[in-house]
Amino acid sequence: MSSGERRPTRLLPGRAMVYFLGAGPGDPGLMTNRGAELLSRTAVVVNDPRVHDDIVEAYVPPTATRIDSTELGQTASTRGRRLAGLATEHGTVVRIVPHDGVLFSTTTDEAAACIRAEVGVEMVPGVGISSSMSAYTGTPLTTNRTRSVRFVEAGPQTHTDVSKHRNTGHVVTGTPARLTEALAALGSDGWEPETPVLLAANLSTLGQVTMDATVSSAPARLAEELSAGTLREDDMVVMLLGKGIDQRQDLTWFESKPLFGWKVLIPRTKEQGNSTRELLSEFGAEGTVVPTIAVQPPRTPTQIQKAIRALVDGDYQWVGFTSVNAVRAVRMRITELGLDARALAGVKIAAVGGQTAAALRDWGIEPELVPAGEQSARGLLEDWPDFDADIDALGRVLLPRADIATDVLVSGLLERGWDVDDVTAYRTVRAAPPPAPIRESIKTGEFDAVLFTSSSTVRNLVGIAGKPHRNTVVACIGPATAQTARDNGLQVDVLASEANLGSLVGGLAEYARNRRAEDLAAGRTPCRPSQSHARKRK
Repeated sequence: MSSGERRPTRLLPGRAMVYFLGAGPGDPGLMTNRGAELLSRTAVVVNDPRVHDDIVEAYVPPTATRIDSTELGQTASTRGRRLAGLATEHGTVVRIVPHDGVLFSTTTDEAAACIRAEVGVEMVPGVGISSSMSAYTGTPLTTNRTRSVRFVEAGPQTHTDVSKHRNTGHVVTGTPARLTEALAALGSDGWEPETPVLLAANLSTLGQVTMDATVSSAPARLAEELSAGTLREDDMVVMLLGKGIDQRQDLTWFESKPLFGWKVLIPRTKEQGNSTRELLSEFGAEGTVVPTIAVQPPRTPTQIQKAIRALVDGDYQWVGFTSVNAVRAVRMRITELGLDARALAGVKIAAVGGQTAAALRDWGIEPELVPAGEQSARGLLEDWPDFDADIDALGRVLLPRADIATDVLVSGLLERGWDVDDVTAYRTVRAAPPPAPIRESIKTGEFDAVLFTSSSTVRNLVGIAGKPHRNTVVACIGPATAQTARDNGLQVDVLASEANLGSLVGGLAEYARNRRAEDLAAGRTPCRPSQSHARKRK
């Protein structure tokens, strides 16, 4: 090492640190392992207004302090000094910045101010803006004719960097207003008005907006999206200029998901609804959970307490779990006795379906029986073995269930020779009404679809929020649920081929594909149910 070189800073234990984290374009799933680790153990997280809110919710513990970067000052040097002060006070600060964290950002200026304050700094890059734009719009940045790419900040001087390199691909970034200035500058500099451009915002999220336009039409397209509310004035918009735009229609995958942009109402408990949201997002939809039931302990816990003690004492051969809530209720009772999953050793376990089985595995229990076909009480009964006194040491089955559970499984097991204890492990009661904006959205048809997973979710949603709008697609998990929906004046559009969540969401996706195909065949522009309703109102 020469005398003029600086030695790398060695991080001492306990040293105050500011981590500058490039958090990617917005999808929490694109967070780096290093970034997730830092966010999980930081004392303070700082991010720009509305930028990466989903990432903060996904990775930052509730005990961490969350700070809006605008509270730290208007200039980069001021923010850097404040970051250093926070690190000195709290030990660790993570400063979230968009995309890779370096390109067209004030990261280096903020970091320099921290270093001057003798606070340690680490820069952790994220997924960059160019790769995000290319991947999520299906647009190559380079081709056999475009061998280089320039990154340009939008504004009235954009033409200075772009016009000299017309055979180069260009990634131009800025707010809608700055991009409008850039496009005007290109037009004044002699660019052909019909030169194709591609603009996109909110990349990788379900709010992604992509606009195919030209140099002359792009300002009007930006204005349209601003007026419609799909763009905000402070959104980061990315514009591409280059030959790769010609290939976009062949490579689009993200926005071609069958439910892309659909807003789906999920009337389930919060815990169950979150898993449904994740599944919907795989198809491109955004789920909104509206709890319609609340789970409460039994009014008189004596029966379940007695059953749990008998279970621990080995008085049952089988336990049949017909819901995730049943697993939670039994687990809680076992834990209250100071025991764990080992208390069920030697007992055969049945689960009504995949989610219930997953809850058991999370507890450390592998169920012996999960229905191979229909994931319901009826499906579980079909696969349940008959009682055989020569084989089965005990003939007792414990069914810890809800207070409103049907008798299908109980009566079926009795017919097969089993001695069944049907015990109320928890009660389900109607939840409180959702906030007024949600009720209004349900009433006015702003939701594209609603997923009903039981008759109680139908009755309770109608009871606390009213009937979904007639344009909202109604999807039901089984015939009984569908009949309840019809009894409540709803038209059922989708009936799952199997009584499980995957089949329900898959059926909704197939409905959306068919709807789009019908629109195209009729020469109509495909639109979501909520959009068709809005067009009718206009």
